[in-house]
Amino acid sequence: MFKGRRLIIATKHEKESVIAPLAEKALGVSCFVDKNFDSDIFGTFTGEIDRKLDPISTARQKCLMAMEMTGCDLGIASEGSFGLHPSLFFVNADEEFLIFIDKKNGLEIISRELSTETNFDGKEIKTEEALFEFADSVGFPSHGLILRKGKEEKSVIFKGLSDEKRLRDVFKNLMEKYGSSYVETDMRSLFNPTRMGVIKTATKKLLDKINSLCPQCDTPGFGITDTKRGLKCSLCGSPTQSTLAFIRQCLHCHYSEEEMFPHHKVQEDPMYCDFCNP
Repeated sequence: MFKGRRLIIATKHEKESVIAPLAEKALGVSCFVDKNFDSDIFGTFTGEIDRKLDPISTARQKCLMAMEMTGCDLGIASEGSFGLHPSLFFVNADEEFLIFIDKKNGLEIISRELSTETNFDGKEIKTEEALFEFADSVGFPSHGLILRKGKEEKSVIFKGLSDEKRLRDVFKNLMEKYGSSYVETDMRSLFNPTRMGVIKTATKKLLDKINSLCPQCDTPGFGITDTKRGLKCSLCGSPTQSTLAFIRQCLHCHYSEEEMFPHHKVQEDPMYCDFCNP
């Protein structure tokens, strides 16, 4: 279905470096990027342009725009979000969505990766010593930094700082002009190898899903669409909120199957039971 076709990767931040080799091997496609494609119009991490849509819708719009610009009917795009983990207190997370669109065959396949592997952080600083303490803690210079005069500042911003001298010069300039400075991690993929690694993991998940065919109609994308809760408590036997199985469903013919959750447990600890531990 995909072998020998061209596939546009909708990015301006070098995501093709991890997506293209995997996609070409798994699907037999020929990947390319369009240097005129500007993903920043859909929103920037630094806030000059607000993201107006949710991550999946944003990735979809990116993909469709790049496909239209190039006349390509096959595309991949991604969108990332950073902030506190939804279930782990005080832990930052990187949530990456990837979307694959095949206009020729009417396919749209999505993958998601939620990872605590991120250096996402920011801090108001007053001294050069504090600046480089922060830089060391987030993996500078392999990971780029951003400096601005304040946390909410959207006009005076210096991005992609990955050179010690340049970082020091920009900091001194900000302090002399404004008496304040805010440093943060540059979360654009080309300046953040840790994020690029999460995108790579999400790409592998996407390709596995694309190559998973529906047992009934052979349509690609037979993947997990839901979970079934109800793993029984080992003490009272009541169903808990813990995952019992995955639900795989075909987006084309809607055929579905249950797949037992691979946790090597047949019962749940009573501490997770609403009856034994309300």
